[in-house]
Amino acid sequence: MYVLRVTLVQQWRELQADLPPDWATAQLRLALADAETTGRAASLLGPAQPVRPQSGVLRFAAARGGAAPGPEAVARLLERLDREGVGGTLELVGSPRTAVAVAPVPEAPLAEAWSAELAKLPADWSDLYGEVELLSTDYFERASVLCTPMNPRRDGRRAAFRFRCARRFGYGTSPEMVRRCLERCDAESLRGSVTVLRALSDTHPVATQGPVWLLDGRTV
Repeated sequence: MYVLRVTLVQQWRELQADLPPDWATAQLRLALADAETTGRAASLLGPAQPVRPQSGVLRFAAARGGAAPGPEAVARLLERLDREGVGGTLELVGSPRTAVAVAPVPEAPLAEAWSAELAKLPADWSDLYGEVELLSTDYFERASVLCTPMNPRRDGRRAAFRFRCARRFGYGTSPEMVRRCLERCDAESLRGSVTVLRALSDTHPVATQGPVWLLDGRTV
C-alpha cells in the first residue's frame, strides 16, 4: 500500500496556521524518522542553530522579530531536508505571544540590502568600501567561500567581513558580482546586514589600480 508522506514544509505550514495572530516566537521540536540522520539534519538546519537534546531530536525556533529565522526562512531550511529525504515529525512546543499584535517583519535578503545601500549613493560613485555582518559566527566560514570573488577580509573576531567594490575599473569587485555572491548566501539562508562604510565619486586612477584607503593607519 502506498503511503503519502507529509513533508516537513507542509507540517510547518499547518503549524503556522494554528498559531495566534500575535505570535512572536515558535519553539519547534523535530523528531526524526531515522536517528542516524540527526547529524545531517542538524547541518542542513545550521542557520537556525538547532539544539540536539537527544539522538533523533532537534529543537529550534522561528521568530518574527529577528531573534531567530523568520517563517519563510524556516520553510526554506525544512525544504532542504525534504529534498534529501530526511523525514520526521515537526511539533510546536511553545509560542510566546507579544504584548500587542504586531505585523510580521519582512526579512531583508543580503542581495536586496546591497541594492538598497547602492541606491543611497550619488549617481557618480566609483569606489566603495563595504561590510557584510552576519548574525552568527557559524555562518562565517560558508559565507567566506560563497563570497570568495569579493576578496573578503574578516574584521577582527566579529562575524563580519569587509570588501572593496569598483564600479567601472580598478581594484575591487564589480557591484554585479557582489550581488551574485550575496544571492548565493541568501540561497543558503545566511542572514545578516550589508553596509557601505566609505564611498568615493568620479575617481580617475593614474598608473594605479584604484584609490588607496587608509583606515586606522592601515591600508585596505
